[in-house]
Amino acid sequence: LSITSGGVNFTDIGNVLLRWDPEGFYDRTIGPDRRQALFAAVDLPGMNERIDAGAPFRATIMDCAGCHPDWATEIRMWHDNWIEMASPRIEGSITLLRRLRAKGVPVFSLTNFGADSFAYAQTQYDFLSEFDRDFVSGRLGLVKPDPRLYAMVEQGCGIAPEGLLFTDDRAENIAVARERGWGVHLFDGPAGWAARLVAEGLLTESEAAT
Repeated sequence: LSITSGGVNFTDIGNVLLRWDPEGFYDRTIGPDRRQALFAAVDLPGMNERIDAGAPFRATIMDCAGCHPDWATEIRMWHDNWIEMASPRIEGSITLLRRLRAKGVPVFSLTNFGADSFAYAQTQYDFLSEFDRDFVSGRLGLVKPDPRLYAMVEQGCGIAPEGLLFTDDRAENIAVARERGWGVHLFDGPAGWAARLVAEGLLTESEAAT
């Protein structure tokens, strides 16, 4: 999000606008004990990071399933049930996004997200097509917190770092943005984000009420 006139506003998606909880999905589906065994045997976060960095969504998951036949069914769930891992919507944050845009404040996404999975998610969640511009890691071939991604974003938006305010739920992503001179907000819920927007003068208290 931006704190200067004419600036560009950046927000993460996972756990800011949309809950990302694969562990919770597997706990509900196969039980906590089996989920823990799955994650111990298979580097599913590493698989997902490759997708976030630009690897093809379906092929990467199916290749991983082929390498772990004892867990193939569960690994394929990452593809077949992916939308259940990326839910529910965080309605308070979506309200803030829309109120910023209603005031003419541009909002850009800056997210670690696979190119294919992001395109699919846009068909499931209307707000993912409402950004003024998207900076999606799977399209750019770099993932947060790689400083090269932040430099690419600065070049792409044309706004000096001190004119940016970025919200993200991960401290390591925030730390790199802060080092580059961005304003930052570590997201811990819509209420805190709303208060920061009011403090920066981007929304009034009534506009920020969710």
